[in-house]
Amino acid sequence: MKEKYFIDDIKLSESWRIFKIIGEFVDGIDTLHQVGPAVSIFGSARITPDHPYYQKAEKIAALFAKEQYAVITGGGGGIMEAANKGATEAGGTSIGMNIILPFEQKPNPYSTVKLEFKYFFVRKVMFLKYATAYIAMPGGFGTLDELSEALTLIQTHRMTRMPIILVESGYWKGLADWFQEQLVTHKMISPSDPDLFQIIDDPEEIVQAVLKFHANADNTSRHSDNTVQTPSCLS
Repeated sequence: MKEKYFIDDIKLSESWRIFKIIGEFVDGIDTLHQVGPAVSIFGSARITPDHPYYQKAEKIAALFAKEQYAVITGGGGGIMEAANKGATEAGGTSIGMNIILPFEQKPNPYSTVKLEFKYFFVRKVMFLKYATAYIAMPGGFGTLDELSEALTLIQTHRMTRMPIILVESGYWKGLADWFQEQLVTHKMISPSDPDLFQIIDDPEEIVQAVLKFHANADNTSRHSDNTVQTPSCLS
């Protein structure tokens, strides 16, 4: 009898968890639905402010802010902190979407818009739904996870194509080469799939690549009989 009650308690707990998940989606959408064009910037939480990657992320975010792009990060330290800091100090919208973790992740003080998530998958939807470009700085498993998610959704046409830019060629070249030598060679992906991302090192070139992409997309939309889906929307 006690075992039955225990099982029923588990079922009830799982059901209530759904409402918590819905609540996180509602909070995210209510907060971000009018954010306008935005770039999501990813990278290691373990980078310190004296590191060149930190300084470059700060500069990239500031340049995007000056072009009226909001900057979205995971809200923590390292590259996330650098990007939020750069956007805030440039007078832009600086969004930090913090994840609750038992270690490592603490909200940085530079976000002008703050959200907090318990569930990684809800947070990932927010990153994708409101981004018009993905900028991947050097990072670990979390950065690779976000990068793979975006590439997969664009590859499978579940999301409209947007710029995906990997920053620091010395860091990413080995992965890009592996894509060609293993994934393309063994026909795990199409030969054109590596074209879904670019590797660019210069901050000004990164921003110009995103601006050019969106300018071309706007021109295509105006001169086409077909409606071009907004890059920030998930299909």
